[in-house]
Amino acid sequence: DRIVGYKISPILWKKVKSGLSAGRVQTVALRLIVEKEREIRNFVPEEYWTLEVILEKDKQKVTAQFFGKDGKKVKISNEKQLNEILEKLNKEYIVKDVIRSERKKNPTPVFTTSTLQQAAARSLNYNIKKTMQIAQGLYEGVKIPGKGNTGLITYMRTDSTRISEEARKIIKKEIITKFGEEYYEERYFKTSKNAQDGHEGIRPSYPDITPESIKEYLTKEQYALYSMIYKRTLASQMKPAVYDTMTVKFDNNNYEFRTNGSKIKFLGFLKIYDLDKYSKAEKEEENEGINSKNDIEEIQELVELPDIHEKDIFKEKKQNNKQSFTEPPARYTEASLVKVLEANGIGRPSTYSPTINTIIERRYVKKEKKAIVPTELGEIVTDLLLKYFENIFNVKFTANIEEEFDIVEEGKEKWKKIITNFYKTFEENLGKATDLEEKIEIKDEESDIDCDKCGRKMVYKIGRFGRFLACSRISRM
Repeated sequence: DRIVGYKISPILWKKVKSGLSAGRVQTVALRLIVEKEREIRNFVPEEYWTLEVILEKDKQKVTAQFFGKDGKKVKISNEKQLNEILEKLNKEYIVKDVIRSERKKNPTPVFTTSTLQQAAARSLNYNIKKTMQIAQGLYEGVKIPGKGNTGLITYMRTDSTRISEEARKIIKKEIITKFGEEYYEERYFKTSKNAQDGHEGIRPSYPDITPESIKEYLTKEQYALYSMIYKRTLASQMKPAVYDTMTVKFDNNNYEFRTNGSKIKFLGFLKIYDLDKYSKAEKEEENEGINSKNDIEEIQELVELPDIHEKDIFKEKKQNNKQSFTEPPARYTEASLVKVLEANGIGRPSTYSPTINTIIERRYVKKEKKAIVPTELGEIVTDLLLKYFENIFNVKFTANIEEEFDIVEEGKEKWKKIITNFYKTFEENLGKATDLEEKIEIKDEESDIDCDKCGRKMVYKIGRFGRFLACSRISRM
């Protein structure tokens, strides 16, 4: 990491501007953000139509969506195609198949650093830095009368989902006491292949200390995060939720419409969540491709269908069709970027937050609400670095080097051999980049502050310690 940062950063100072930096992990993270932005720019929306009908039989109504024809899924691409379908439909919809089944939903494991950051971003609207600061406070301890300074959670920088056997016993007792033995199920979760597994997963240090029992000693934010960790921990050792599901297929002149319904049969691990008090704020999900719905929302949105049988005939009461266009991929948020970094084995739990903070501080990216957007500077730096160091700043290399670090740590390989293999190609590319005559001009960002010497607007410049204000008359640094 030092070789990459120390050797490449000066090239950015020389070719672009002072105060910039490159890094094995930060530059790959920046590359992912830049590539996502370009994917969005190049996205071409495609038209499509949705068609749904409200059907009724014996005063019982159901809503069914168009599926296709002759058992094959059909996409309605334009209004002409929609009208051709509508012309062939009549007002009677015959039930041709009813599929009943049971579905189980298992709980997720205790939090790792990555999953805690993602969950706090989605449910509590905390950024990664804030989440880690609050978690640090809970780990270091809170003063509780009669107990003194009490560390409330285990170490918060971890990639493991492991729970100690001692903690398991307490968790089991808590679940059986609160909900009954029928809700308990001992569970072990596989840890990611890239995980170092140096610490347990993030759980309450004392699983018998409930959030409610210490609420008055915590800040509002500490209470929210501790509650989330506590509930997730207990839920991880509980039975699955069980749903009765039903899919109904309707036929209308060989066109197929479908509706789905389900109802909760056994709450299982969802029992720990207070469905009635689940707040509106907690329901707000980011459109970031992590989870389309959380467990509670899924329960609240269940649609229970009436008793329907094959050959039942329903009458159409209303028809709804809507023109839509495909959406471009969503920009990364802090939470979704961490998820991608972890999934690809890039970085460690301790580096996720500093990595994102660094690329923000360097002005490589900016935040637009929750989205992370590359700046012009970020794109220029990315293109320059990939021109000469693409073999280093790619996802596969970065993940592989993490694995090699682990091999060295385990004593299975000598670190000098790994560095020597890396350095030969790196040195060649370094020479080519250093010899480059090209110099890229980046305009300073103007502020709304007047210089008290000359009256001109001051500008933001970037130095080795971050951004600072300077008179616009000062020569480029």
